[in-house]
Amino acid sequence: MAAAARERKRQREGDEVPSTAAMWAGEAQYVYMSIADALKAAGARVCLFAAVSEIGATFRSRGTDFTLTLRIADQSRTTGISVTFFANNTALLPCVKSSGDVISLHNVVITMHCGELFVTFDKKSSSFALFEGKASTELRPYQTSIKYQESQQDDEILTNMRMWLAYHPPGLKDLELQLRSVKSDLTFDLVCKVLHVCQASSSEWIFYVWDGTDAPATEFQTFLSTEAFTSAPLHLEETPLPREVLCTLPCIGTVLRIFSNKFSKEILHLQRNIYWARFCNITCKQEFGIWKGTLLASSRVRLLSNEDGSVVERLKMYDSRLTTQVHRQPMASLHKASDITDVEFNRAGYTTLMESLTNEQVTHKFKTLVRVVSAYPCQGSDLHSLLTGNHCLRLTLEDPTARIHAYVHKDDGVRFFGGFLTAAALTRKMNRLLGVPEPEEADKDNPLARNPPWIWCCLKSYRLDKYDPWGSRRYRIFGTEIRD
Repeated sequence: MAAAARERKRQREGDEVPSTAAMWAGEAQYVYMSIADALKAAGARVCLFAAVSEIGATFRSRGTDFTLTLRIADQSRTTGISVTFFANNTALLPCVKSSGDVISLHNVVITMHCGELFVTFDKKSSSFALFEGKASTELRPYQTSIKYQESQQDDEILTNMRMWLAYHPPGLKDLELQLRSVKSDLTFDLVCKVLHVCQASSSEWIFYVWDGTDAPATEFQTFLSTEAFTSAPLHLEETPLPREVLCTLPCIGTVLRIFSNKFSKEILHLQRNIYWARFCNITCKQEFGIWKGTLLASSRVRLLSNEDGSVVERLKMYDSRLTTQVHRQPMASLHKASDITDVEFNRAGYTTLMESLTNEQVTHKFKTLVRVVSAYPCQGSDLHSLLTGNHCLRLTLEDPTARIHAYVHKDDGVRFFGGFLTAAALTRKMNRLLGVPEPEEADKDNPLARNPPWIWCCLKSYRLDKYDPWGSRRYRIFGTEIRD
């Protein structure tokens, strides 16, 4: 009777139950449970076969071990359950290539803590195996723990799990967007690379993220009674990034700033500039025409492997974008670049503003494709004095990678505006650059959106102080003329 009780206990806890054939073949047999059934057996040891839906970061526990948390799901519980692993060496922890991969767990414990059930991996008695999740003929695991023993059922269960994943891939939602398709006040998921993390003086954390695409060009409100476009900030941060950080950012594609007023343990890993992540349930809005991301109370940050399917897809798209000169240009400008300006450097290649900002040479010349988001001064009478006096015009230029101030000096002003024009003619040309609608289209009660066109212009950088070349660097427009 004692032996029978022990056998029943062994089956209930998910330990191996060898059949006669398996014993002769030297193979172990395991009874796999669905996650839903396993959750009914708190405190028991079970065996699970499930898909990895979320990958956590590796941390050192309060003791001497390292710990890692994965979230797994199957057909019985698509919302999943967390699995916590412990090991005295990080090499002994699961190294999941991609969310959607499949994991086999033997002799793990269903544990309850603070009223919540989760799975605990016992480093002494538990074992695991990781398999690729995408449909393929390869049935061998790409990583196994030392004690893992393959079962005869593994191949069949793995095939069935892959068939389910083909129609129910984890993490893919209708509201997963790329930066090129973000919209204001919409909650969505964003898969991106975290390039930099810093803490602002206001105790906010700022994530600098990128996915290789360009955020949409924004529109500005135009009010007839006020000049709301004479000043535009260059960045949302209180202070600009140090040059040594700026030079690590990509020169193609938008770097979105995501702000958070809470600290999360993932920040410590994201600061290493090696992780891709899924930002879940975030929102975006426009401030001064710049896209700003915000983490909500319900938002989460999930780390991704470089081999994750979503990551690989974005890197392929970016590599494809780099292959042709025209695709390096702002996505919003494709087939929309205006013919408002003529430039001297017709045959010169295209340079992004970020490529110039990170250029090794303080002084250089280049041709770029930008929008004029603000101007000072912008009234015809003031512009007229620019052509006849010693004043200069300051334009705020932007492309998907950066914003800069660029100056039109007196010597270049006549060429820029196409001659000594009347105040009314100067105003009309400036309004074209700023995207100001025609007066007959405007309404005092319903201000129209101002959408600056994309224009080609030539820029050259210069320094004001030879002892502080980078800090005193400025930009000047030259060789550029606004057409009639």
